Amino acid sequence: MFDNLNDKLDKAFKVIKGQGHITEVNIADSLKDVRRALVDADVNFKIAKSFTERVKEKALGRDVMNAVSPGQLMVKVVHEELTELMGETHEELNLKGSPAVILIAGLQGSGKTTFSAKLAKYLKEKKSRKVLLVAGDVYRPAAIDQLKVLGGQADVEVFTEEGVKDPVGIGKNALRHAKTMGHQVVIVDTAGRLAIDQEMMDEISSLKKALNPQETLFVVDAMTGQDAVNTAKAFNERLDYEGVVLTKLDGDTRGGAALTIRSVVEKPIKFVGIGEKLDAIDVFYPRRMADRILGMGDIVSLVEKAQEQYDEEEARKLHRKLAKNQFNFNDFLSQLQQIKKMGNVKDLMGMIPGMGKAIKDVDLDDDAFKGIEAIIHSMTPDERENPAILNGSRRKRIARGSGADISDVNKLIKQFEDTRKMMRAVSSGGKGKMANMMRSLQGMKR
Repeated sequence: MFDNLNDKLDKAFKVIKGQGHITEVNIADSLKDVRRALVDADVNFKIAKSFTERVKEKALGRDVMNAVSPGQLMVKVVHEELTELMGETHEELNLKGSPAVILIAGLQGSGKTTFSAKLAKYLKEKKSRKVLLVAGDVYRPAAIDQLKVLGGQADVEVFTEEGVKDPVGIGKNALRHAKTMGHQVVIVDTAGRLAIDQEMMDEISSLKKALNPQETLFVVDAMTGQDAVNTAKAFNERLDYEGVVLTKLDGDTRGGAALTIRSVVEKPIKFVGIGEKLDAIDVFYPRRMADRILGMGDIVSLVEKAQEQYDEEEARKLHRKLAKNQFNFNDFLSQLQQIKKMGNVKDLMGMIPGMGKAIKDVDLDDDAFKGIEAIIHSMTPDERENPAILNGSRRKRIARGSGADISDVNKLIKQFEDTRKMMRAVSSGGKGKMANMMRSLQGMKR
């Protein structure tokens, strides 16, 4: 996500020459490169031109401190403008209704149904709300079945009236059901079309009028670039929705929609979809996104993801075991599972400042720890509990059982010992760093 834009902006900042303060002369080439980078990222040319003009206006005449280069000062100014372009602050969902109704709109194929289930799971687990999903797409084949399957995965009730072709009637009945059953949030998945048409707009407008939702969210595929922005504008003119959801931001997208959709429709981006799994949803924070675009990482989001998986009682047990030097492969495996629950490993490492470029070409996918897990699962319970007994013959048996080379087994055991020492140092008040831990885990990947 944004890798190409990040590379081009980085090169643009490096061409700035001169000392003392920023002038039109020493930033001229840099601004051209910034504008070109934005246009290449599928940002509308007029918006890109206006953006660089504002950067120029803010940067000119700024004094360059001794410890800061002109290029670094430009990064700061561009960061400020990117944040403002994307909306400055995050805007929360309005969940004040009884129940609160959220209407999901967008073109066919934009990911509305999947997002509806993701949002239901998010509200259930993160906001402790009782959620009802409503199957309002009565035209697309298997749309109802898809929502039922996803609702089951999210452990959320799905309201359907199969065979009925009246979305407004289904919505009203669902609302009555929600009030009776004590649901706090109702999420209505609606039908899309392959293109904007009058019939679709009329239907969604009727739904909005009948259900009076607290939130109407427009879901758009980020991979469609400027087409996404144009579609968002057309929907907003008819629906006057409250927020935008960008899906498929983990795909081969240049990022133009994320950068410009706010300035075009004047509505906030509230969520982004970053994968197919139901937990692959992120709240959109403009400042954090600007950090990622400029390669600064996103340590706040990383800490939040870690806190979501944090178990205080397990942490106390682990602390006691570390203090007694009893940390074993069962504990190590448990920690790997916690990391995997946080999300894609490469994305997590990219949130660490300075790590994005270092791992750009490293293959770290959802199966990054599969080799490690295979080796540990090939150990006997006694071997996992007591790593000290892993002699040569045991290691050869483990290698055969896991399909690994003996060198892989030896490497894992050595790095396990290094990790145990580092974690014990952290537990006893040392200054172990997360980056070291991540590098250690990265080195274990087969």
